[in-house]
Amino acid sequence: MDLDFSDEDITRYSRHILLGEVGGTGQARLRAARVLVVGAGGLGSPLLLYLAAAGIGTIGVVDDDHVELSNLQRQIAHRTADLGRAKADSAADAARAINPGISLVTHPTRLDPDNALALVSAYDIVCDGTDNFATRFLLSDACVLARRTLVSAAVLRFEGQLATFKPHAAGDLPCYRCLYPEPPPAGLVQSCGEAGVLGAVTGVMGTLQATEVLKEVLGIGDTLAGRLLIWDALAMRFRTIRLRRDPACPACGAAATLHDLSHHRLAAPAPACAV
Repeated sequence: MDLDFSDEDITRYSRHILLGEVGGTGQARLRAARVLVVGAGGLGSPLLLYLAAAGIGTIGVVDDDHVELSNLQRQIAHRTADLGRAKADSAADAARAINPGISLVTHPTRLDPDNALALVSAYDIVCDGTDNFATRFLLSDACVLARRTLVSAAVLRFEGQLATFKPHAAGDLPCYRCLYPEPPPAGLVQSCGEAGVLGAVTGVMGTLQATEVLKEVLGIGDTLAGRLLIWDALAMRFRTIRLRRDPACPACGAAATLHDLSHHRLAAPAPACAV
């Protein structure tokens, strides 16, 4: 592993290097990491900015949307001057302004069955910052196929959820479909555009998501794999629910096959929308 840092890098990352759990070796791991962020909105904004500040070497940004005025209440990677710009470009510029020493790769496109597997396979860790179930299931299935760790967050109104899914790792860990086998019927669950969301809630959950990504890259702390973190902002209460692998899971269960997953689960195209 390349431990050759410039004087500027040593100064920039000095607070990381002081941590025994990180140090120079850990900072080199962060520099070598490739992380894909799907959704450059309420969750993706703080996530991208903190990953950039931490020195993740290559960050991919997937989003086919454009910045709107209603986004600015929570999507802090974008400014009023960015109205009308592609979110992938605007968010990448914000991250690059924090840390010009990293590589930002923009994918201003829809995540669909034709590109999901290729996009996911090009990165080490994948982050879900989207706001619709179709994209979430598509992304999860692609991660199962590619054997990539998925760090997934969700928000609505005053509540947030966070989990890490890596069924390819040791320990009989679940995937997203072990928790939610199928998307709910259309109209059953409201989106943030319908029910609203407190802007700061997306900031907290996106920051927690970034923390879990950094822990996964560094190999430190207790992983959220096999656990679901739920935060109630109004009560200021966190609770954790244990998740178990479903032997009958259509994605990672004993009867699931790569053929079934690739041909039947990577199904309907869905936009890479952000919260």
